Amino acid sequence: MGRRSDTYLTLASPASGQFRDRGSRFIALAWPVESEAAVKERLAQLKKQYYDARHHCYAFRLGPEQEFYRYSDDGEPSGTAGRPIYEQILSAGLFNVLIVVVRYFGGVLLGTGGLHNAYKLAARDAVEHAEIMEKIIEKQLIIHFGYKQLNSVMQMIDRAHLTIIDQHFGDSCRMKLRVRKDMTDKVIGLFSSTGKINIEKI
Repeated sequence: MGRRSDTYLTLASPASGQFRDRGSRFIALAWPVESEAAVKERLAQLKKQYYDARHHCYAFRLGPEQEFYRYSDDGEPSGTAGRPIYEQILSAGLFNVLIVVVRYFGGVLLGTGGLHNAYKLAARDAVEHAEIMEKIIEKQLIIHFGYKQLNSVMQMIDRAHLTIIDQHFGDSCRMKLRVRKDMTDKVIGLFSSTGKINIEKI
């Protein structure tokens, strides 16, 4: 059975891999990331940690709903580093992932073909050592209702297996809910059917 349309694959935790060729060492490090800011932060940390490496090539892919990706050869010949790293992310079907391959030069030039192969295999090794998990795409809804509806609202929330993120009780009730993407329309219909609950999609 295939995955539902509101799920995607990502890394459960950081992973690493490596590849050696003619004295050059390629260390691949993979992380789950949620934003471009997280990518920049991780890259800055790595450049400090591996300050003596010649290259810090990388690729990342965010999404899955608003897919965004980028890759960098970081001084290697164009197309020999970032792109093959990115292709390993694509091949594994991963989102919200960053892979950085750090190169320590071994004194022998590898040529464009050798470099492409080295970065590809280092990244693949990291992916093969990673624990891959399936995550659910979720949406958020805000509902407004009167106190008289509280009991029925709680029953609907329980029946639909929704998560309450935040709630406020003043002159009326306000709740922020987390909803599985594929269930969003159904949940909105459930609340709308009462005629007494106002719904906001975030």
